[in-house]
Formats: sequence, C-alpha cells, structure tokens
Amino acid sequence: MKNSILMLALLATLGLAACDRPAVVTVPAATIVVPGLAGPPVPAGDQVATGSQGATGKTGKSTTVIVMPAASSPSN
Repeated sequence: MKNSILMLALLATLGLAACDRPAVVTVPAATIVVPGLAGPPVPAGDQVATGSQGATGKTGKSTTVIVMPAASSPSN
C-alpha cells in the first residue's frame, strides 16, 4: 500500500513536470511620432532672448481662506 501511493505520487510529479508551458511574449508599445511639436534646435553657444517681464501685483489687505475637504467617515 505504501509503495503504490509513493509510485502514484512520483508519477504525478513527473507528469506535471513534463507539461509544456507556453513562452510569454511581450510586445513593445508602438511609438507614435507627431511631426511639428519639437522646436528648431538652438546651436551651441547662442543666447536665447528672454520674454518681457510682467508688472508686479498690488499688495492688498485681504486674507487667504483655505478650505479643507470634509473628513470621510469610516465605513462599517
């Protein structure tokens, strides 16, 4: 009785180990090139002009109100 259970367990192990697992193939994501979004390259050493600076805002006598979201109640 002990030998037959041992032999069945051995045969089951060998049978499961012999199963062929299919290889996992990962397909890379397609790269989409959108023309016209990149600006022209700036040659090395050239200076880029800066934009105009905006005026400073007025100082005021107001207060800042920060509204916090309501705490969620624990679910039972």
